[in-house]
Amino acid sequence: MQKFNIAYVPIGVPTFHLESAQKEFDKSVKLLTSLTECVGVPDEMLLSIDKLNAFLDGINPDLIVLQNVTFANSAYTAEVLRRFDCPILLWTLREPVIDGGRLRLNSLTGAYSAANTIKQLRDEPLQYVYGSPEEESVKAQINAVIKAAKVKKELRNLNIVSVGHTPEGFGFGRALDNEMLKAFGAKLISIEARELIDTAKAYSDEEVENYLADAQNRTVGLECTPEKNRKDFARIYKAYAEFVRNNNIGALSSRCWPDFFTSFGTPVCAVLAMLNDLGVAAACEADTYGAMSMYIGMRLTGQPAFFGDPVSLDEKENTITFWHCGTAACSLAREPEGAQIGVHCNRKIGPTLEFGCKPCERVTVFRIGKNEKGNFRAFICSGEALPKPKQFNGTSVVVKTDSCAENIVKSSVKAGFEPHFAVVYGDVKAEISALCEMLGIEICEY
Repeated sequence: MQKFNIAYVPIGVPTFHLESAQKEFDKSVKLLTSLTECVGVPDEMLLSIDKLNAFLDGINPDLIVLQNVTFANSAYTAEVLRRFDCPILLWTLREPVIDGGRLRLNSLTGAYSAANTIKQLRDEPLQYVYGSPEEESVKAQINAVIKAAKVKKELRNLNIVSVGHTPEGFGFGRALDNEMLKAFGAKLISIEARELIDTAKAYSDEEVENYLADAQNRTVGLECTPEKNRKDFARIYKAYAEFVRNNNIGALSSRCWPDFFTSFGTPVCAVLAMLNDLGVAAACEADTYGAMSMYIGMRLTGQPAFFGDPVSLDEKENTITFWHCGTAACSLAREPEGAQIGVHCNRKIGPTLEFGCKPCERVTVFRIGKNEKGNFRAFICSGEALPKPKQFNGTSVVVKTDSCAENIVKSSVKAGFEPHFAVVYGDVKAEISALCEMLGIEICEY
């Protein structure tokens, strides 16, 4: 993957108070370079179109931080837009002194000029921050936009695979290759589940020993699974892992029932759990948009996301329980119980994962889906993952939501959201919102 590049573009004119502007420029460079190593900064403020063009000649940005270090007319912004079509974060500086004397920067008027031009020439919502470099809220907003723009670039390099078709009645997760490319820039690969099953069946016991050992190191009680199921699990684990590695797969959605029970005799649930633990977003029931949601959350936090159904509401506790039948990453398991191995709740065949997820002070519940007109939208809410034990057979996480859980459930059901959600371990609501804006996806915040 090519390096992610940010360009700091401080525009202005020399007729304002340059001593004040220079201080803000220096502090802005310090802030941006503290957030990322990927930022390119000019040697000086760009106080003429010629200086602006000279700097623009030497950059190839994935995100532009366009700052009115003083007022600048719209010709500066137009020149930036003429050259690049990457996301732009417009940054207005707070006026440093209000003393009845000279207007030092007039950055805010410059922002109106720049924003007017951007909105005339761009369709996507404008990323915008107001304030001085020392302000924590400014730092947080800029950091969120940087992370969102980085994931946007990563999506353009993403290979996401759909293993098999969605079961009857689960079409909400089915994606089309051109649609995935247009909306996210990602490449959708499709393969039949039977192809990986046939590959798995051909492996000898010796060929899958390492995969079995790896799974035993991650889980508790795998040795209690019948030998045939245990070895067949290792076979399908190897088949999936090698396909992922050989095709540079970052996210995966897999058909699970009934094929893996009827045609293979062993569920794929635990295999998806292993992939999630390895950093590959893996969703079951062939929910490709669920896998995409998990991938985004995992790229923003650097750790696995939980995938599941909302199955229980507790109005008094203000919680929603998310559950699925055993695909959660082993590293999400509560201690000291760990990632227990069990059998599928309906089919009574193993191995599947059985645990309650570990607590987390801040989580984000997220889902990319579609509205009734077929347009993309994103469900976003935040809360806390409580230190609750397993709620039902399978894996579960109990989320105490920041807003009213009852209202979240009732309003999202009435809005027609899909029944699968990603519970992302971290507070990334701002990052997800910025990314959705960059992608032109409607944000539905609960």
